[in-house]
Amino acid sequence: MSQIPMPVGVPRSHAAVLTIGNFDGVHRGHVAMLGRLKELSVQLGLPAVVVTFDPPPLAILAPERLPPRLTTVEQKAALLRAQGVDEVIVWPVSRELLSLTAEQFFEQIVCDQLKCRGIVEGPNFCFGRARGGNVEVLKRLGAATNVPVVIAEPSETGGAMISSSQIRSALSAGDVVQARELLGRPYAIEGTVVTGAQRGRLLGFPTANLSQVETLIPPLGVYAAQTTIQGTAWPVALNIGPNPTFGEDQLKLEAHVIGYSGDLYGQTLSLQLLDQLRGVKKFSGVEELREQLERDIERCSEIFRSQS
Repeated sequence: MSQIPMPVGVPRSHAAVLTIGNFDGVHRGHVAMLGRLKELSVQLGLPAVVVTFDPPPLAILAPERLPPRLTTVEQKAALLRAQGVDEVIVWPVSRELLSLTAEQFFEQIVCDQLKCRGIVEGPNFCFGRARGGNVEVLKRLGAATNVPVVIAEPSETGGAMISSSQIRSALSAGDVVQARELLGRPYAIEGTVVTGAQRGRLLGFPTANLSQVETLIPPLGVYAAQTTIQGTAWPVALNIGPNPTFGEDQLKLEAHVIGYSGDLYGQTLSLQLLDQLRGVKKFSGVEELREQLERDIERCSEIFRSQS
């Protein structure tokens, strides 16, 4: 089989210590594994390199089973770099790549292309066609090629291993506090601010309407959040859902940045979710809605202040 080319811009000649995986969310378990990667990097005197994939293999193999993402590729790469690794490689996924057996993947990609001289993985790591390789196979292949293999201990909470699936379950239940505990930081929703119906402005609570959100959206409701604009943190009241008081059923993400009065149209806004306040409710009229919004905003401000 011909060699699969590396992504453009990736050096072929530099030996490195690797960790390979999806790393969706870059949660506490991933961070602990990156710590082991940096330890081995220092021990061997080689760069610490993270290899991740785009799109996820399931997007090609079984798109109907692909879960919503916790992070975009750009968010994931930034979070990985923030952990102090030397390089993040985003490898394009193709059927040709996925057809490699575990042995072929290790030889062609890990050793030949990436010049691996040490590798750190978690206990559930699988690789190669039909997930034919596991950590025992990896240890055997590493021993045969003098590549040290370190299997990091899993990070646990409440007796369960921290995983991206566990975080998706928490978010899907609206439990952004639990998601934060597992991630080690608040879960973030990122989108572009577009023009909405401007009802919030008429009510005295202007909102930034987010579109092009590519990651998991929690259940309908009102959430306390925060955002950073030009280096300053602001509290946010975020409504996810329709406006039943006005007879609307379209899903919207409307963020009232509390105390902010600038123009955000066309900008990318990242909202870190702090807590869920309540579900979506239909009010008897505008005045009842306005009173509830005032209570929501006060509660969001309190939560924001408690985080500062």
